[in-house]
Amino acid sequence: MEAARIAAVDADLDRDNRALEASTPEELIAWAHERYGERLIASTSFGATSGVMLHLIHRIAPRTPIVCVDTGYLFEETYTFAEDLIKRLDLDVRFYSATMSAARQEALYGKLWEQGEDGVQRYLQINKVEPMQRALRDLGAEAWMAGVRAEQTEHRAGLRRIDRQDGRIKIHPILRWTSRDIESYMDEHDLPHHPLVEQGYRSIGDHHSTIPTTEEMDPRDGRILGKKRECGLHFPLTEDEDQSLKSSGL
Repeated sequence: MEAARIAAVDADLDRDNRALEASTPEELIAWAHERYGERLIASTSFGATSGVMLHLIHRIAPRTPIVCVDTGYLFEETYTFAEDLIKRLDLDVRFYSATMSAARQEALYGKLWEQGEDGVQRYLQINKVEPMQRALRDLGAEAWMAGVRAEQTEHRAGLRRIDRQDGRIKIHPILRWTSRDIESYMDEHDLPHHPLVEQGYRSIGDHHSTIPTTEEMDPRDGRILGKKRECGLHFPLTEDEDQSLKSSGL
C-alpha cells in the first residue's frame, strides 16, 4: 500500500512538473498557494540574497508562515537583517531553535562542529534538522517552499522545481535562477543584501563556520561546516534518521 501511494505521488509530481515547466517563480508560488493554502510554509536563512524569495512571497502569498531555524550561532548582522526585512515586508516569520541551548550543548559535548564529520552531523541534527522537522509538524505543513538554486551545490542541481522530501512536497520557485537573475531582481525591487556581503561573505550561515570568499571562488566555499556543503535542511533524512525521529516522537 505504501509503495503504491508513493508511486501515485511521484506520478502527480511528474505531471505537475511538466505542466509548470515554463512557469515563472511568481506563477509557481501562486500555484502552490492555491493548491496547499494553509498547509503551505516557506523557509529562510536570512542569508546573502534571501530578500529575493521573501519579496516574492510578500508579493504573491504574503500570509505564508516562514520558518527560520536559529542555531544560536548566527551572526549579529543576520539577526538585525532579519528584523529589518520582517518589518519592511510584513512577514510572518516563526523562529525555531534546538531544544537544548547552545551553551548547554557546548558544556556537555564541546564544539561539535570541530569534531569531524560525525560531530558535524550531530550538530546539524540537533540544531537544524530537528528544529525544522518540529516546525513542519507544528504548522501542519504538507508543502514547503525553499529558495535553493541549482547552481549552488551538486545536490541542488539534481532537484526538480516540485519535488518530494520526507513525505512532504518541496517547492523550489527560483531553482533555475542564476546569480545574475538574483541580482537583477534585487536591483529591480531595491532589495538589500545581507550586510556582511560587502565584507566578502557571499554564503552566510553560522559564525563559527562561515568565511569570506573572493570573486573567483565558489560562494559555497565560504561554508566550511562538513564535506557536503549543505546545512542538512534540504537533504532527505536517512532511513536511520527517519526512524530516530519517529521513535522519539519528534
